[in-house]
Amino acid sequence: MDKRNRRNKPQGWIKVAKERIEILFSEARISANKKPKRANRYVKLARKIGMKYNVRIPREHRREFCHKCSSYLLPGKNCTVRTNSKTKCVEYICGECKAINRFGYSKEQK
Repeated sequence: MDKRNRRNKPQGWIKVAKERIEILFSEARISANKKPKRANRYVKLARKIGMKYNVRIPREHRREFCHKCSSYLLPGKNCTVRTNSKTKCVEYICGECKAINRFGYSKEQK
C-alpha cells in the first residue's frame, strides 16, 4: 500500500482539478444569460472540486461568483458593482442574497 498523508494529493489530480475548475467557469459564463440556475450549479461544482482537492480558485474567477450563496454574478443583471473610496475596494452586491463581496484596489505607482 502506498503510504502518504491524506492531505497530500498526487500532482496529477491537482492539475486535473484546476483544469476542471477552468472548464466549469467557462461553461458558467456561456450559460449565465439563458440559464442562470445552470451557471450557479457550475460554480457550486467548481467550488466543491476546489475544496476537495485543496485547490484555490484563480484570481480572475473569484469576482465572478457570490462567496455566500455561490451564484454566478453578471454585473447589471443580478449584481451591482460599486467602488468605495473609504475602504479602497470594489463592492459586488449580490442580487439574490444581498451579500457584499469586497475586492481591494490600490493606486498605481509611478
